[in-house]
Amino acid sequence: MRIVYHLGAHCTDEERLLRCLLKNRDVLAAEGIIVPGPAKYRTLLRDTAMTLKGQAAPAEMQASVLGQITSDAQADRMILSWANFLGYAQGALRRGIYSSGGERMRAFCQIFPEAEAEFHIAIRNPATFVPAVFQKQNGRSYDEFMNGVNVETLRWSTLIENLRDTNPNVPITVWCDEDTPLLWPEVLQAVSGHSAAAKLTDTDDLLASIMSADGMKRMNAYMEMHPPPNPEQRRRVVSAFLAKFALPEEISVEIEMEGWSEDLVARMTVAYDLDVSRIIAMDGVTFLAP
Repeated sequence: MRIVYHLGAHCTDEERLLRCLLKNRDVLAAEGIIVPGPAKYRTLLRDTAMTLKGQAAPAEMQASVLGQITSDAQADRMILSWANFLGYAQGALRRGIYSSGGERMRAFCQIFPEAEAEFHIAIRNPATFVPAVFQKQNGRSYDEFMNGVNVETLRWSTLIENLRDTNPNVPITVWCDEDTPLLWPEVLQAVSGHSAAAKLTDTDDLLASIMSADGMKRMNAYMEMHPPPNPEQRRRVVSAFLAKFALPEEISVEIEMEGWSEDLVARMTVAYDLDVSRIIAMDGVTFLAP
């Protein structure tokens, strides 16, 4: 069995991917892909990893944990999704972006050490990620939350390198959260691994959340009359309709952090763009881009 770990990150996916795959679990199951409900594995995997303390689970424990997650032990692929795989929101920026993420994922993979694994993660401009994840945690001031970390030094590439170093045999798929509306079908396919013959339903939820109802109706009608022959053409169509029908309140991001200037945000954005280029060039990384 191949185990797919969808790692979030926080304030990117907001469970949309998991909800979509759960709605299509019967279609996916026909292709040997299982999507367990999150209540079956999140606490279980966390507690099991803590018990193992980085050691490989014995066969009996592996069988017990798998049996609690699914009754289909013969499936080809199992999708596990949890933003807290890499760490909890309150510690997301301690010593960098998910500084313990590599070791945490190694511990989780030790629960099923003989299974092939994949990591999938959306990244986000730190200029918007930091304010979003700061709001997600509770009880800490900004200074306490940052714990001495300079926001201009935050790099997703450090996390990806960490994941690669500690889990060298695990391929990683990465995409920018900012591009997700254009890449949604490709993201769903990359995570689930479903074939082109599998027709998923309710895959427009993300676009529907940022485009007017009239725009969605017109776009779907256009695509029905002019089916896009490839993903690139679909992205062009989606871009065109978003340009005209996007909901301003859903696509505009206002950054309000005490002590942050426009120049700081601009510098962080430039650094993020360079960091994305660095990730794209990494071995063992598949980068989804428009």
